[in-house]
Amino acid sequence: MTNKKLIIFCAYRDWAIEIFNNVRSGTKGIDFKIFTSPGEFDAEAAKLNPDLVFFVGWSWIIPENVVSNLKCICLHPSPLPKYRGGSPIQHQIINGEEKSAVTLFLMDQFVDKGPIIWQEEFPLDGELYDIFCRIVEQGSKGIMETIGKYLKTGKIEGTSQDMTRATYYKRRTPEESEIKISDFQEYTAKQLYDKIRALQSPYPNAFIVCKDGRKLIITKARIEE
Repeated sequence: MTNKKLIIFCAYRDWAIEIFNNVRSGTKGIDFKIFTSPGEFDAEAAKLNPDLVFFVGWSWIIPENVVSNLKCICLHPSPLPKYRGGSPIQHQIINGEEKSAVTLFLMDQFVDKGPIIWQEEFPLDGELYDIFCRIVEQGSKGIMETIGKYLKTGKIEGTSQDMTRATYYKRRTPEESEIKISDFQEYTAKQLYDKIRALQSPYPNAFIVCKDGRKLIITKARIEE
């Protein structure tokens, strides 16, 4: 009789935990454990010796000894190798991209550079809430398919990324959410609309600094001809 498989999830964002719950309820015969903080994971993961570790919406660098000794898979919401790095959804929307993708890749010691296991496109139109719903749907599907293949073959295999197509973006800061008065002359209505919806909660919302020094927070916009 084979031992029951153990799969670890590292997730703390609401949408990432929703993916975990979907996968746990949709996958039978496996033990699941979730960690929501890096300290907790670093202290416990090696002792547990999991079969797979999924990092979903995780903001912290994973120690090299972990990715070298465990099968670590990251969910990244971009069509890798494009939009590596931080704040991928916000950068794609602000840059006017019409489509993104949920990508699962086998992690190595470099940021978002490992072999791609699974990738599927989704549209970037609508409010940020709608976009996260699509990420949850695609991410749940991709992770369950990946687990299913692993249970059948005992392997995790992927395709190397095309480094010539790679782009990298830094994590956005709250200060970058400001919309300046000069932006209304420099950017189109569509560009400002995209910035506002890209920065809807839970991200630092778009804002204008007014005459009295206070911030006017902008959480929603629409375009009229």
